[in-house]
Amino acid sequence: MNNSNKNKSIHPKKLSLAAIVLLGGAAVLASYAYILAIDPATRDSLWGGVPSALLPGYTASMVLAAAGYFALTYFLFFHVDPDRARIAGRFRYSLFHGLYLLILGPSALWLPLTSAMVQQPSSTLWLGIRLVLALVGLGSGVQLLALLSLRPRRPLAAYWRAVAGSVAFFTQTAILDLLVWTAYFPA
Repeated sequence: MNNSNKNKSIHPKKLSLAAIVLLGGAAVLASYAYILAIDPATRDSLWGGVPSALLPGYTASMVLAAAGYFALTYFLFFHVDPDRARIAGRFRYSLFHGLYLLILGPSALWLPLTSAMVQQPSSTLWLGIRLVLALVGLGSGVQLLALLSLRPRRPLAAYWRAVAGSVAFFTQTAILDLLVWTAYFPA
């Protein structure tokens, strides 16, 4: 393989991360679409008891978190060299594989568990929902820390967009979803 063809190929670690992001993202979206299509009770009670005064800010945060998720993912795919990347001086690019799995796997379970909780509330389901949200929040927090300790950080503008996006994603998942939503959801 000549050098020009080698430069045009996609790094295997980026391909495997793409597979995680695409399959995990599809699982999350499919779980949402399925439950929201078949379960009007869940659709009507998704906000739980979150006060209506908080909903505009909560909704804006969700949009910022989604944009932040894409900014981080874009940065990792298009600006980070898996062979050169170091996280906290010792971890490699593959750490992001585990973090995306930690975020997307439980995220795909949240709405089905919430639907089951709406249909037949139980302390076991409530524990499961809180565990799922805690795992996502943990994953987003570690993802933010990994990004902050990532070297090299080029280009800087894309890096700082990814950091800002990760902060928005962490705020949504670890603060609003894990702490605020669960405080108001009628368990």
